[in-house]
Amino acid sequence: MRQMTATQLREIITDINSEIDKISVLQVQIQFIQTEIPKNPQLEAIFWESLALKLHNFYTGCERIFQIIASELNGGLPSGYDWHRRLLTRMSTEQDHRPPVLSKENARLLEEYLSFRHVVRNIYGFELDPVRLQRLADNYSHTWTLFKEDISDILLHRIKDYGVGFLSFTLRDD
Repeated sequence: MRQMTATQLREIITDINSEIDKISVLQVQIQFIQTEIPKNPQLEAIFWESLALKLHNFYTGCERIFQIIASELNGGLPSGYDWHRRLLTRMSTEQDHRPPVLSKENARLLEEYLSFRHVVRNIYGFELDPVRLQRLADNYSHTWTLFKEDISDILLHRIKDYGVGFLSFTLRDD
């Protein structure tokens, strides 16, 4: 892990909080869509596609945070055809004197969203599996909560390791 100043750490926290804020918007949207599906069966296909995009966005936002951590704290991103999966794996393992960012449980949960994002990018919306979509939507709140806890924990450890104090760090809640 490279040495950083307090200012650099604050900038990283600001970048991560910006992504957290964007991901937080999805919670209400996902819940809204889930309540609308049974109320409007004639629009079900459109709602499933919208829900798929929200879940796609969720993982994309998480991955952006992983990219910030890998680039800024560890010096670089993995490369190659499977860099997305390797980035997730690196976030759940100790790297260059950095403790794991994610718990094993959360890494396992997020792997499902990574796989699903690949599906969303490679099929037509009408080919989506509503059962899988529903399962991911049902697990979203738990996964999101674990994710925020994991990110908060790593940032607090990172700050503490450098003796910078808490830098008025707060990971904003929904």
